[in-house]
Amino acid sequence: MGNVNEVLEGRYSRQILLPRIGVEGQERLGQTSVLVLGCGALGSVMAEILVLAGLGLVRIVDRDVVEPSNLQRQALFDEEDARLCMPKAEAAQRRLRLYNSHVRIEGIVADMNPGNVARFLDGISLVLDGTDNVETRYVLNDACLRSGIPWVYGGSVGTAGIAMTVMPGLGPCLRCIFPDPPAPGSLPTCDTVGVLGTAPHLVASLQATEAIKLALGDHSGAGRLISFDVWTATFTAIDVKRQESCVACGRGRYEFLDRDALSWVTSLCGRNAVQISPPRDSSLDLSALAETLAEVGQVAFNGLVLTATLEGHDVVIFPDGRLLVRGTTDKTLARQLAARYLGY
Repeated sequence: MGNVNEVLEGRYSRQILLPRIGVEGQERLGQTSVLVLGCGALGSVMAEILVLAGLGLVRIVDRDVVEPSNLQRQALFDEEDARLCMPKAEAAQRRLRLYNSHVRIEGIVADMNPGNVARFLDGISLVLDGTDNVETRYVLNDACLRSGIPWVYGGSVGTAGIAMTVMPGLGPCLRCIFPDPPAPGSLPTCDTVGVLGTAPHLVASLQATEAIKLALGDHSGAGRLISFDVWTATFTAIDVKRQESCVACGRGRYEFLDRDALSWVTSLCGRNAVQISPPRDSSLDLSALAETLAEVGQVAFNGLVLTATLEGHDVVIFPDGRLLVRGTTDKTLARQLAARYLGY
């Protein structure tokens, strides 16, 4: 963890020269715990910035594995990570621990949902959004409002990006701007329009800057919606007002948290893949499962995740019971595979 001695040794000397930070500010950063939810194009950059900046704890929660298409914009990962199908949270943790041994780094391979979000928020000062799924953001919004934890929303596709700080009780929340999730397929994705690597990097830099400001007690960014296009070099900042009629922050109804425990079926943004999450916390013996599935398909087990070709579909199975069915957006098909091979 960053401390005064480390500052004096010079590691953060250029950072503490900034009047807004100084030695006292650097100490505050070293006492801040951040959750980076999602470690893709946004989360990998944010995690790297905050680890280098000397925050006390950077907890990374991600449900996915490294794929070759990630390497165009996710600099924490390399070709070997993709070849081994490494979980992103695990690969990020290993790499970031080489960057700064004074920061506590926790890489957690899991899918955040209404049933476990409180566990990931435990002991956390603020949250950074690097998710690839709309519904997950609404769960995060509800959870942070209920817990009183600030979070920084972000998104990027094509050459555009958007970011906003949500400060519970002080400014608007996500549902003040977007009352309901958009209909499936109504938004552009990386698969449909592509993504230029500089766009998510800029969004992540803005989000990480907001995180540092929040850690220092500066809430001036709350409710300021920033959007831009890196190709045309156009930027817009709008101060959004909190809506008293907002279901979440106005009326205190957390609809995305207050749901029955069901298996989640999620079409992953820009991935041509469907994720199936178990209805309750699970723990699979992947080594034993590999032997079983080897009887019906091609199987590879790297000690962390299991990959299999089942009925012509590539499936990734995680220790927590999740399935990632690649090459399809057919939720019914994904559910069938989950039922046949994992019993749910």
